[in-house]
Amino acid sequence: MFKKILIANRGEIACRVIKTAKKMGIATVAVYSDADRDAIHVEMANEAVHIGPAAASQSYLVPEKIIEACKATGAEAVHPGYGFLSERASFCETLEAEGIVFIGPKPKAIRAMGDKIESKKFANAAKVSTVPGFLGVIEDAAHAEKIAGEIGYPVMIKASAGGGGKGMRIAWSKREVRDGFQSSKNEAKSSFGDDRVFIEKFIVDPRHIEIQVLGDAHGNCIYFGERECSIQRRNQKVVEEAPSPFLDEKTRRAMGEQAVALAKAVDYQSAGTVEFIVDAEKNFYFLEMNTRLQVEHPVTELITGIDLVEQMIRIAAGEKLAIRQSDVKLTGWAVESRLYAEDPYRNFLPSIGRLTRYRPPEEGRSGDIVIRNDTGVTEGSEISMHYDPMIAKLCTWAPDRLRAIDAMSEALDNFVVDGIEHNIPFLAALMRHPRWREGRISTAFIAEEYPDGFAPIVPDDDEKAVLAAVATAVELLRRDRLDRLSGRLAPHSGALKPDWVVRLGNEYLNVALGEGMVSIPLEMDISVEEGAPLTVASDWRPGESVWRGTVGGRQVAAQIRPVENGVRIAWKGMAGTARVMRPRTAELDRLMPAKIAPDTSKLLLCPMPGLVVSILVAEAQEVKAGEMLAVVEAMKMENVLRAERDLTVAKINARPGDSLAVDAVIMEFS
Repeated sequence: MFKKILIANRGEIACRVIKTAKKMGIATVAVYSDADRDAIHVEMANEAVHIGPAAASQSYLVPEKIIEACKATGAEAVHPGYGFLSERASFCETLEAEGIVFIGPKPKAIRAMGDKIESKKFANAAKVSTVPGFLGVIEDAAHAEKIAGEIGYPVMIKASAGGGGKGMRIAWSKREVRDGFQSSKNEAKSSFGDDRVFIEKFIVDPRHIEIQVLGDAHGNCIYFGERECSIQRRNQKVVEEAPSPFLDEKTRRAMGEQAVALAKAVDYQSAGTVEFIVDAEKNFYFLEMNTRLQVEHPVTELITGIDLVEQMIRIAAGEKLAIRQSDVKLTGWAVESRLYAEDPYRNFLPSIGRLTRYRPPEEGRSGDIVIRNDTGVTEGSEISMHYDPMIAKLCTWAPDRLRAIDAMSEALDNFVVDGIEHNIPFLAALMRHPRWREGRISTAFIAEEYPDGFAPIVPDDDEKAVLAAVATAVELLRRDRLDRLSGRLAPHSGALKPDWVVRLGNEYLNVALGEGMVSIPLEMDISVEEGAPLTVASDWRPGESVWRGTVGGRQVAAQIRPVENGVRIAWKGMAGTARVMRPRTAELDRLMPAKIAPDTSKLLLCPMPGLVVSILVAEAQEVKAGEMLAVVEAMKMENVLRAERDLTVAKINARPGDSLAVDAVIMEFS
C-alpha cells in the first residue's frame, strides 16, 4: 500500500480524498494556487505545495507542476479527483514515466471512454445502443448548422473532453446552433484545454441515470446500482439520488451488465461511471463514460456502505477487488443536494465573496436518518470567480425515499450560509415539490416547473400563521432584550401588550398574545387572524441564525436575519420580510408610499461578478430584440447578454478583459 499520495485537485473533493487516505493511514500532499492558499484542503493535508496563480490553466491544469510537487514530497501516487487533469490520458502516461502511480484508470481506458467522441465510436463498434449524432470534426458554425439540420432539432452540442455541464448547449434552432457552437468551444477550451465539440440528437424529456462501476487489474468488474441525476439546470446536475425511483430490477440489471461489459472491453481499472439517458418506456441509450470519480458518488456510498475512494486507492496499489457482484446490496435511499454560490432569484447567476457565516447541519446518524456534508470551505472562506461555484454536497440517507427527502428538507432549513447568495432556498422549495416527491421527473423538470425562474413559495394560510407566530416571538424577545439592556424595563414590570400586527410582504396579519403574559417565556400562546391559539416553544435567543422550536406542535427550523425594522425569514422554500408592530403603527405603515425602483431600461448591467469575454456591438449601432450584446464569463461558464428590445447603443463602458462587479454598467442605450 502507498505511504504517501498527492491529491491533484482542490475544494471538497480534495478534502474527501484526504479523509479516506487518513483513515487508511496514508499521508497526503495537497497542491494549491494563489487563490487557495488558505483553503481547507491545504490545512487538512500533511503537506502542501504551491503550484501557481489562481487561474486553473496556470496551476491545477499544468501536469509539470503536479509532477514537481510529487518529486519534492516523495508522493508515490496521485489521486486526480474529478475535473482538471482527471481524464487526461497524457497526464497518466507522464506520471507512469516518472514512476508515479495514477489513482484511476489506465490511459487506454481514458482514451477510449474519456473522450466523448471516441467513446461514442467505441460504443457503436461494441454494439451498445447510442444516441444518433455526428462524431466527426465540426469545421465551423456553418458546418454545425448543417449537421444539426440533418440530425433534426433539438440537438445537443457537447465538449468532447468535457463534463460537469461545461461546453454544453441545447439548440432548438439555426441561430441557437450558431451561438451555442462558439460558446461551447470557448468553454471547452477554457475548462479542458480542448475545444473540440460534437453534436447529437437531444431526446426530449429523458431521465439521466448512471451506473457506478468498479474494476481491478485482475479482470474483475462489478456495478453498484444506479444514480438518478435528472434534476438539472443548464445541463448541470443539482440534485441526485440513489437508487432511481423509475427503474425496475430488470432494467437495473440490464443497464448494470451493459455498463460492466463496456468497462471490461477497455480493461477498466478503477471507479468509473457509465451514463445513460432513459426514455419513458425504459429504453436506455449510452451517453458517455466518465473515467473518474463522480461528484455524486456519496449517494452510492450511502446505499451500499462501500467507500469508493478507498477502493480506487486499493486497485491502484494492485490489490484484487474483494467485493463480488453478489455482495452489492442497495439499502435505503440517499439524496444529494449541491449547494452552489449562485442567486436563485436572479436566474441562478454566480455569486462570489467571503463566507461570513457557514454552519452546516451536524453530520452523523440520528435514529433512522444519516446526514453527510462533503465540503471544502469553512466560515471565512472565499468563494472565487476562478473555480466552480459549488460550496458543498449535502446528503441524507433514510430507509425510504420520502423520509430521505424530508430529512434533506430539514437539513437545508438548518444550513446557515451568509456573505454570498446561494441556492438553498431553491433546494428547500424543491424538496416539497409534488412532482419531485412523486418521482415524476426528467432532465426538463426545472425548465418546465420554473419557466420564469425561481421565486419564493407563496405560503398558504397555515404557513402564514407559522411565519407570523415565529416573527412575533422573535420580535418580543428582541424588544425585551433591548429594554433590559437599556434599563428601561425591569423584569416582570407589567403585562405585555396583547395586540400586534405582523406585516408579511404587503399583507398585514393581526396577532394576539395569550392573556396575562408579563414576561417572555420559553413557551407562549399566539393567535393569528383570530385563529386557534398556537403554542410557540423555543429556546431561541437574539443573534442566533436559526430559530428552532415548535409552533402548534409542528417542528420548525426557520432562518432568521435582522433587517431594518424587522427580520428576514426563510423556511422550506418560503422567504420574505416580517415586520412586527403595534396596531397604530400598522395603520400609519399602510399609508407609507411604496418605493419605486430606479429605471434601468436604458442600461445593460452586468448580472454577476465576471470577466468580459467580448463586446459584440459598437456605439451608435442599432440592434434588434434578441441580438447578442456581450458575453461575460463567471466560474468557467459563458453568459450571453442579449437585447430585450429594439434599441440603439449610445455608449460602451466596458471592454473585453475587464473584471466587473454585479450591476456594473456595460453599455448605455438611447
